[in-house]
Parts: sequence; structure tokens; C-alpha cells
Amino acid sequence: MKRSEPLLHASSRTPLGVLEVIVDQETVLAAGFASLNTLKKKLYEEDRAREIRTSKSLTWLTECIADYFDGNISVFNQLKVRQPGSGFSQSAWKAMRKIPAGKVISYATLAQRAGSPAAVRAAGTACGRNAIAPIIPCHRIIRSDGSFGNYGYGIDKKLWLLRHEGAID
Repeated sequence: MKRSEPLLHASSRTPLGVLEVIVDQETVLAAGFASLNTLKKKLYEEDRAREIRTSKSLTWLTECIADYFDGNISVFNQLKVRQPGSGFSQSAWKAMRKIPAGKVISYATLAQRAGSPAAVRAAGTACGRNAIAPIIPCHRIIRSDGSFGNYGYGIDKKLWLLRHEGAID
């Protein structure tokens, strides 16, 4: 991977607002309903130092996002991702990607699936630090009592995503 190449940026209009995405070739580094500057702060340090160019050539990505919001709720599974985080966070994000669209699990179950059943708070922290939402579906994690918990982009967006995927009515 050539670190001198710029990262690419695309914006996609969605029912929840604009989804900003930063990619390195075909790997998603950051995504969210936030400003480009906010997303840039979540990158690896060496990636933050790279130039970011807005690109019209990311049709593969913008079409994937459109497909998700048009109802193909498993389409994000095909995307490659990379983000900074501890070993536990990496395991938690990998476990999140294995949750089928339309299903939810608890923070406790996420901790167990990430290899540390006692790390329930760390599971919540991994959700909060996820830089690639909703592609890494932290919105599918709820509290053990069945309540929805938090979501970095607001509970309304979390509930919309869960309804869209058929996880709740």
C-alpha cells in the first residue's frame, strides 16, 4: 500500500442525512453521519496525515450505500474495512460484522463473542469508538434488558436503522 497516495472521500445522501465515507483504495477507513473533519480525527495517525480528495470515481461505494438504504440490508458485508483500535475493539468490530442484518445482540453477548465475557463496558466502548458506522453495525447492539442503549449519531438514527433492517417494528 502506497502511503503517498491520497485517501478518497464520498458523500451519499440517505434517509438519515448525508453519510460521509473515507476510503483507501477499496478499504473503508471511516464512515458516519458526521463532518469529514470529524471522521478524519478517527483515522490512524498516518492516515490523518494523508491528503483526502473528494472523488466521483467511488460509484462502487455510493451504489453499495444506496443499495443498503433501498433494502439490500446485507450489502455492507462485502466491504473491506480498517480502523484503529485495541485488540479487544478489533475483535468486537469483527463480531459486530457477523451479526445478521435484522438481528440484535446485547453488549454482554458482544463481549463474549469478542473473547472476553467480563468486558461488557469495553464492548460498549468499542461501539462508541466505531469509526465505520453503519457499515460496521454497532447499531445492532442493545442492552441486556432489551432497551436500545446509545448510538453516536443519536437514538433516532439507531431506531431507524433497526426498523429498516427488520429488527424492530
